[in-house]
Amino acid sequence: MRIVKQNQIVNGIYEAGIKYPEPVNINYFWNFGFFSLICLVMQLVTGILLAMHYTAHVDMAFLSIERLVREVDYGWLLRYVHANGASFFFIVVYIHMLRGLYYGSYQAPNTFVWISGVIIFLLLILTAFLGYVLPWGQMSYWAATVITNLVTAIPVIGEAIVIWLWGSFVVSNPTLNRFFSLHYLFPFIVLGLVGLHIIFLRENGSTNPLGINAKVDSIPFTPYFTIKDLFSLVILLGIFFYFVCFIPNYLGHPDNYVMADSNVTPAHIVPEWYFLPFYAMLRSIPSKIIGVLALVLAIVVLMFLPLLTISNVRSSAFRKGHKHLFWSFFALCIMLGFLGGQPAAEPYLGLGFACTILYFLYILVFFPFIYIIEDMLVKYALKIKGRQD
Repeated sequence: MRIVKQNQIVNGIYEAGIKYPEPVNINYFWNFGFFSLICLVMQLVTGILLAMHYTAHVDMAFLSIERLVREVDYGWLLRYVHANGASFFFIVVYIHMLRGLYYGSYQAPNTFVWISGVIIFLLLILTAFLGYVLPWGQMSYWAATVITNLVTAIPVIGEAIVIWLWGSFVVSNPTLNRFFSLHYLFPFIVLGLVGLHIIFLRENGSTNPLGINAKVDSIPFTPYFTIKDLFSLVILLGIFFYFVCFIPNYLGHPDNYVMADSNVTPAHIVPEWYFLPFYAMLRSIPSKIIGVLALVLAIVVLMFLPLLTISNVRSSAFRKGHKHLFWSFFALCIMLGFLGGQPAAEPYLGLGFACTILYFLYILVFFPFIYIIEDMLVKYALKIKGRQD
């Protein structure tokens, strides 16, 4: 019986990692799914090692990290790999999601692949926010205060939920303990969801730049795509370790290298760069409760994209309207990120509000229904060509 089970495991690994057929025409943008898994494993390993040196107490959290960096052998490497790893994780995930949007990978039959990916993205944001609080620097403390206070926008029970989150009447030691526990737990939940994400992917196979069924033109995963993944991974790791070894604080905020002080408010409270588009949406809406809803729906609404889209053509390679729409949406996201990093004053708030409205229009209207305009243009072109003939 044991030999049979071992053979089944070996056969499963062989089928999934070696023999598994992949479309012959997929490009390097398909490697970012593999990169995401590598980043997740790297964050898990470094996070577990960091937890061995971290003290979840408001008086010692900041100092425990300083001791790790200054006194523990290669502690600086451990800390900066984890800190910069979070930024690179989001870079990889954003490119992975944008690739799916550009090539129509979210459409059926990959609906559940996309939806599970959005759920993973939502959990990653929660995990990253919890982790951002743990160093207990100035920006960590005030980010925790500002973001958790948003829950008070919930009618009736908002105040009670905030007190429960804090474990006190202010952000304090119980808050830090709870955030540390959740930050340690969530990555393992994400790992389980990633397994489900891969199962959904394997069920229907990978998409490709043409957006067509490529099962008739596929090649084994190994050695072709194994070598391709490893080659691009070496390049990514080279860029990553350049940041870690030469500019480790480039992607961080300088105020977070000052110990948290509840009596000193930073002049300009901003989250990490990968939260900036959502932060711009939140603060550009005057109503607190509507701002919180917009913040949550900005992510949740992505799940409905494959349910709203009914175009028979998936890839932007054959859809000029969709291609131009994608690049304008990308520019909109960059604009939101820029506005999120600016002071909370005009004209940034007004522009942020306009960009927020446009964001939801893109997801709920423009992307799902651009195919109608494209079909009209194709019919018009064919009509003109018929007249010329």
